[in-house]
Amino acid sequence: MSNWPRIPIAILLALVYCAGGLAAQGKSDKQAQEQKLDRQFQAAVAQYDSGHFAEAAAQLEAVLPHVPKSFEVHELLGLAYASLSQDTKAIEHLEAAVRLKPDSPEFRTNLAASLSHAGKNDSAAEQFSKALSLAPDDYSANHNMGEFYIQTGKIADARPLLERAQQIKPSYDNGYDLAKADLATGHLSEARQVVQSLILIQDTGELHNLQAQIEEKDGQYVAAVNEFQTAAHMDPSEDNLFDWGSELLLHRTNEPATDVFREASRRFPNSPRLMIGLGMSYYARGMYEEAVKALLAATDLGVTDPRCYFFLSKAYDSSPNQAEDVIQRFKRYAELQPSNALAQYYYAMSLWKGKRQEDSSLDLSQVELLLNKSISLDGSLAEPHMQLGSLFADRHDYQESIPEFERALALNPNLPDAHYRLGTDYVHVGNKASAQKEFDIYQKLRAEHLAEVDKERAEVQQFVYSSKTATSEKP
Repeated sequence: MSNWPRIPIAILLALVYCAGGLAAQGKSDKQAQEQKLDRQFQAAVAQYDSGHFAEAAAQLEAVLPHVPKSFEVHELLGLAYASLSQDTKAIEHLEAAVRLKPDSPEFRTNLAASLSHAGKNDSAAEQFSKALSLAPDDYSANHNMGEFYIQTGKIADARPLLERAQQIKPSYDNGYDLAKADLATGHLSEARQVVQSLILIQDTGELHNLQAQIEEKDGQYVAAVNEFQTAAHMDPSEDNLFDWGSELLLHRTNEPATDVFREASRRFPNSPRLMIGLGMSYYARGMYEEAVKALLAATDLGVTDPRCYFFLSKAYDSSPNQAEDVIQRFKRYAELQPSNALAQYYYAMSLWKGKRQEDSSLDLSQVELLLNKSISLDGSLAEPHMQLGSLFADRHDYQESIPEFERALALNPNLPDAHYRLGTDYVHVGNKASAQKEFDIYQKLRAEHLAEVDKERAEVQQFVYSSKTATSEKP
């Protein structure tokens, strides 16, 4: 269902529909008119087959008044308008074709496709279903309805239809979609079987990438890496290289991940996600200055991509040597996204860190202003409250700092530094019992190293997932 079905040039006009309109004419005039209409129709077919849809529609509109009951003319005219994305006109003529020939699964499928394109999914589903009931053992009827279910997010409903289509007529495209549906619904053994059968017919990089996804979901990480590597070698596309590097990064094979992302970035220098991956792999290896450089480049490629700034903020915490460049990027982000609480927070923190490197006695009023703006934009973020508390505590303004730390911990109780700073402030105001309680929690959280490892892996997983989702949604 990826392309509109095409009508071959060999179709002949059913001129019997115009007999009534021509009955009063002489035989020779009638034959001449029939030949003229036939030439016009065949010219329209040729224009349609050549991709000249507007020209085909104009010629068919001229023919239609003479043969108003020709299902072929209505059908081709509907397909021409559909190809021009004129959904209302397309549906009008495709519905006319179905009324004239209600037992045609192909006509109902074409109408269904146009209804789906217009966002009328309930009506589309009805037509796809009728097409299937007319031809239950037809490959196209099963495949098209399965594809429709995939497009509307009903993967479980799509799977048996795609499976039936594959049984009727094994095909690469249908088999690939079936394997994807098996993967999405957790039928990993069936998905693996389908992919392996397709590889025997047509060995492609995308099949090895899909095989890798199956192995990853099944917990077979070594097999997954090997399949991603095979896919990238067979087809070194941005997607395949990204998937290979990401799999290595996910499972902390950081040095090979760096090699993959470095080479991928050379091949695709305008890809922000590849540059983010390179920066993350440097960061995972403790190469913080290189990580910052890569992530700075990523922000220039994807100036409003929030993932760039999230990982840049993490790397910058460990490498203050490029303060001016980092501050400028976060300033740009904050200006481009004035209603984004995190953008204001990142800018505040980059300024604060940069100013502390230069002169700890400098006025931090702009930092305070940005932190308050971040809180006003999104009161659910714990970090701005924690940093505002730290700013007040550095001024020995404990009456202001303690409520900020308490608010931060109410939003996120798993912030070790907030517990420690709150405990320290309690000491300053003489509340030793509360201070000890906070220090105990701090020690407990700091001891939970595995939780931090899991958190970092979750961040990598989220980056990988969001990158793949964004790519799949591109038109």
